[in-house]
Amino acid sequence: MQDSINLVIVGHVDHGKSTLIGRLLYDTGKLSPERIAELKKVSKNTGKEMEFAYVMDHLKEEREQNVTIDTAQTFFSTDKREYVIIDAPGHVEFTKNMVTGASLAEVAILIVSAREGVEEQTRRHAYILGLLGLKQVIVVINKMDTVGYSNDRFNEVKEQTISHLSTLGIEPSYVVPISAIEGDMVAKRGERMNFYEGPTMLEALDTFKGRESRDNLPLRFPIQDVYKHDPKRILVGRIESGKLEVGDKVLFYPSEKTSTIKTVELFEQEATEASAGMSIGITIAEPLFIERGEVMIHPGDTPTIADTIDANVFWMSRKPLKKGERLHLRCATQELDCTIKEIKKRLDSSDLSVIEENARQIENNEVGELTIVTDDPIVIEDFNRVEELGRFVLVKDLDVAAGGIVIMPKE
Repeated sequence: MQDSINLVIVGHVDHGKSTLIGRLLYDTGKLSPERIAELKKVSKNTGKEMEFAYVMDHLKEEREQNVTIDTAQTFFSTDKREYVIIDAPGHVEFTKNMVTGASLAEVAILIVSAREGVEEQTRRHAYILGLLGLKQVIVVINKMDTVGYSNDRFNEVKEQTISHLSTLGIEPSYVVPISAIEGDMVAKRGERMNFYEGPTMLEALDTFKGRESRDNLPLRFPIQDVYKHDPKRILVGRIESGKLEVGDKVLFYPSEKTSTIKTVELFEQEATEASAGMSIGITIAEPLFIERGEVMIHPGDTPTIADTIDANVFWMSRKPLKKGERLHLRCATQELDCTIKEIKKRLDSSDLSVIEENARQIENNEVGELTIVTDDPIVIEDFNRVEELGRFVLVKDLDVAAGGIVIMPKE
């Protein structure tokens, strides 16, 4: 079996995300008889025959409100691989949780109701998928049972969805008609949508690839912490790209200090090398003072060091973001204060229409094209090269208020 893939399910509230996941787990045999009996009992107590959404909406308050509140994770597998499903909330109040979930994903399913079609949250969540750079996308047109399994309605919603996604630079690999409640075209084809000749949702998922190895990219090792274990000072973190081994000469940015790797430290293991995706510790030959937030590289392929960056930002705080405002920026393990120098454009996140140019502020759930000035130099990369150094969050009043992607740094 291949490595696992992280999968996020997004879409408008009430379009059936939790029901889809429940049905998928049920059809692939991932629910125990005891769990099925429990679900049937809970469903009966609420006047329903079998509510698959309860597989994910396991909190009492969620069952009462019929709203997925938090980001949850569960697992299923096919003959080809294992999947980690991240169920991201669809309600407008829970967009922040959805950003957190989607940022972990390699593959996305955008769910759209055949009855309602593309709605505001559908558009907003599609924008966030684009913001996070997700390229492997399946659109599922759910609730086909509510429109009599109509081929015409499927094509209408399909065209509507593809048209909007194209404005975001997203080209879905598949558009699949399904009925999550009945099970058609999820894991099994059924016999009520013979007009559709493509793969089931599960078959479509199995065609996707996991994240490509980053071993051949330049070394980027953000320092998360420094542990003092006499007589060692161990620099710990996750290798975001590239690989390293004992004896390598290394540079730390933005301090530009140099040293040589003395040891590679793994928990209860001996190692002399490590590669992208591994969380490790290292010691260096010289007794340098290295702090959290430094990024270790090999000499010869220097990342961009800047104190002024342009970025696309999705604003999530109820308080508006104002030009000139002071905020805290986090990028990988780097944390520093910054100022919003310019709001070049203020956009509606539902359709990306420009609300205002040279704006004074942006409001909740709007998008801004910003110029940000940091108090100290920051190490950044093209998001398409090393995501973790091209993506950041902005913190306001000790709370994450925005997610952003670096567009183009200014030297």
